Amino acid sequence: MPNQTSYSTLQKSLAWFVHLFTASGICAAFMAILAVADHQWVTAFWWLILCLFIDAIDGTFARLFKAKEVLPNMNGTNIDYVIDFATYAIIPAYFFYEAELVNDQYNLVLTFLILLVSAIYYGKEGMVSEDNYFIGFPVMWNMAVFFMFFVFHVSPLLNAIYIVFLAALHFVPIKFVYPSRASKQFWPTLIATLNFGLAIVMVLFNYPEVSVWNYLAALSVLYYGVMAIYNTWIE
Repeated sequence: MPNQTSYSTLQKSLAWFVHLFTASGICAAFMAILAVADHQWVTAFWWLILCLFIDAIDGTFARLFKAKEVLPNMNGTNIDYVIDFATYAIIPAYFFYEAELVNDQYNLVLTFLILLVSAIYYGKEGMVSEDNYFIGFPVMWNMAVFFMFFVFHVSPLLNAIYIVFLAALHFVPIKFVYPSRASKQFWPTLIATLNFGLAIVMVLFNYPEVSVWNYLAALSVLYYGVMAIYNTWIE
């Protein structure tokens, strides 16, 4: 493998672009924090969706421009972990707390539960299996809170049960699909993921009105749930 000095200035610049692109997610995350603080719920989630988009495509750029080989002293995965924990755990927990989706006496306790189980989950060995599944419910509290606030519109008690249920699922050895790495059921997963992405965008556009997109978003979640059961106990 050629050493770092064999790469051109252009190659190094492109590799740095990849890391800066990944790091830009933290700026979008900060904008989401400001929006939550002002109770601008839709705006906050537009910023979180931007974070999700950056996270979804930065790996493609990293492979395309060989960022790991060109800049061996930089670790894009570590940058990614820092931003992911902010956008998938801390900011959704803050959104959950500020939106008061459960009764006051449970609000702070359940917010702490989200944060604690997320931190513990990140410390687990084998968080992603060798065959590219999340083991246990992944830290995606952004989507959990999205569905509570924008899609389901259920009672505070059901929201509280939902939080406890998902927190427990972090530590149940169920295989959840990793959409960007799915090799089995590739096409159904791709279709479900594209439908999911389009649905959440349209739900935000239509909020506070309930539209067919709410049901299509829920259908995508049902797909991931069914596939978790299939991949864990049937396949």
